Amino acid sequence: MGTDIGDLLQKRKVELSDLANRIVAIDAFNTLHQFLSIIRQRDGSPLVDSNGKVTSHLSGLLYRTASLVEAGIRPVFVFDGKPPDLKAGTLNKRKEVRESAWEKWETAKAEGDMEAAYKYAQASSKVDHEIVEDAKYLLEIMGIPWVQAPSEGEAQAAHMVLKKDADYVASQDYDSFLFGAPAVVRNLAVTGKRKLPGKNVYVDVELELIELGETLGELGVNREQLIDIAICVGTDYNKGLEKVGPKTALKLVKKHGDIHAVLREKGGEIEALERIREFFSRPEVTDDYELKWGKPDREKLVEFLCEKHGFSRDRVEKAFERLNAASGGRQQTLDRWF
Repeated sequence: MGTDIGDLLQKRKVELSDLANRIVAIDAFNTLHQFLSIIRQRDGSPLVDSNGKVTSHLSGLLYRTASLVEAGIRPVFVFDGKPPDLKAGTLNKRKEVRESAWEKWETAKAEGDMEAAYKYAQASSKVDHEIVEDAKYLLEIMGIPWVQAPSEGEAQAAHMVLKKDADYVASQDYDSFLFGAPAVVRNLAVTGKRKLPGKNVYVDVELELIELGETLGELGVNREQLIDIAICVGTDYNKGLEKVGPKTALKLVKKHGDIHAVLREKGGEIEALERIREFFSRPEVTDDYELKWGKPDREKLVEFLCEKHGFSRDRVEKAFERLNAASGGRQQTLDRWF
């Protein structure tokens, strides 16, 4: 998802402790999708309750967010609104991929190929309306704020950092930089090791910080040129130029100055080019939000997670204690902000 310009960005390893006392605007859809993809059983089946309702995302939200709060981080989750019509083609392709993956998952399970089943199951994940509403409710009873974006969540999160209402955006995608985010944290929702696709090789998943100013300085381009580079490579709103990867796109844009000159040389054309550039430069965002962190509600957490979704009461109680202790310990610090 997003644009594939990661190889061009200056990444720096950080620890959770480096983000203490900082507000992190988390791309909610991106994070929920990660939880749905990763938190699965051996055959790829997601966690479900007694009624067959998926609960993988609730498990991830509860326990991972508790770890973030314990580390002194102030998370705020930003949810996508209505996608721009420019994204229709990408959304249709993602639907096709999910449906194809679902069919392959069922076949792999029937054949007893658990490795293939797990892989295809991950690709079949979908964040639907019910998952979003349950996630918002869980965040509320955990005492964690969330913001509804009018359009793309990453654009809204970037806007919040630019306004200094947050310190970092947290997302796996790189579109945040195109929307102007000064600093982005990656791998905030996952820890441990990750299996490389198609290989029996595992790599460490490390927390990364990428700063836009440092990257632009190292590349020798400005933000508008970075947008042009991304468009050359391909974004959620357009197909990239044929046989042009990020390094080639960087060379072309630096040589010619902008994408118009690149297209004149390459003889290519990008549909709705100016609308795409405008959307990245001035996305639809809102200032209609309020960031307040509160204490978790033990009774509602037990009712929602244990009684409704079959979570272990002992584990939920422990998560509550973690959240409650951390929120109580930071109350004095919060008074500085609100």
